[in-house]
Amino acid sequence: MSGKEKKLQLLRSVTKSNAANKTSILVDASKYIKELKDKVEEAAAASSAADTDSSSSSSSGSAMAAATQVSVSSVDLDSSNSSCRRGFRINVSMERTRPGLLVSVLEAFEDLGLDVLDADVSCADDTAFRLQALGSGQGQQQGGGSGSVDEQKVRQAVLQAISICMNDDGDE
Repeated sequence: MSGKEKKLQLLRSVTKSNAANKTSILVDASKYIKELKDKVEEAAAASSAADTDSSSSSSSGSAMAAATQVSVSSVDLDSSNSSCRRGFRINVSMERTRPGLLVSVLEAFEDLGLDVLDADVSCADDTAFRLQALGSGQGQQQGGGSGSVDEQKVRQAVLQAISICMNDDGDE
């Protein structure tokens, strides 16, 4: 079996196509991709509607929740030794920003005892804010104690800092 035949056979199996010739397999694959795209769009619409419904108690809270994405994941910072230092990769994406937002987020990191090892930030006047940061805490060893910082604590602290900054009416 040639490389092209193997690829067509793989495409046929992934898309659950019963077609025998190349053109029909490609048509079936195209239909399958469209179906997947439609499912993703439906799931995104349902998720967006659920986010809006769950935070509808406050119109500004609802707008912030729909426009804000915060993700936090644990990472190994130094796997070369047996102590395996842990840290967090933090991603924040917002449709709009306010003056002081970056400072608020960095203060949240400081309150948690996280040191920023690397960060990429972009923001435009009142339009969009993006932050990708790598943070490490002094006590972030693998299997840390009950008081150690975890992904959820970091995410909640960042969301709280964003909420406070976005709801601040500018009285400084």
